Order: sequence, then C-alpha cells, then structure tokens
Amino acid sequence: ETGSEDIDILPNGLAFISSGLKYPGIKSLAPDKPGEMFLMDLNEDNPRAVELRISRGFDLASFNPHGISTYID
Repeated sequence: ETGSEDIDILPNGLAFISSGLKYPGIKSLAPDKPGEMFLMDLNEDNPRAVELRISRGFDLASFNPHGISTYID
C-alpha cells in the first residue's frame, strides 16, 4: 500500500522488500504505521508480496527501514 523503499533479489528468485521509510520533508502515506519487510517469490506465476513476521523483542514501533542488502554464504 505504501510502496517499497528498496528491493534485493536473490539468485534463486526470492525478493526481499523493505517498506515504510519515514524521512523528514517527505510525505508519508502511513505516518503512524511502522516499517515492514516483505518476501516475494518471482518464480511464481502470479507473485505477491507476503509480509514477514518480525521477531518478538524487536522495537517494531521505531522500525524505519532504509535500504536492504543480503549476504549469501
């Protein structure tokens, strides 16, 4: 709904999407909603973004994702 801030696509076709960036001077479509992370499998016929559940104990209220990168070992 509020758009993505960044996307990182793995070689296997999984895409990680960060959303919900709030930055001074930029209008936010959901100013009271914390940031979110999504996963999309681009190998599917009709890919759709699925929200990832963030672990308990994480300060979700202040989550403001800006950028994303992945590491493959």
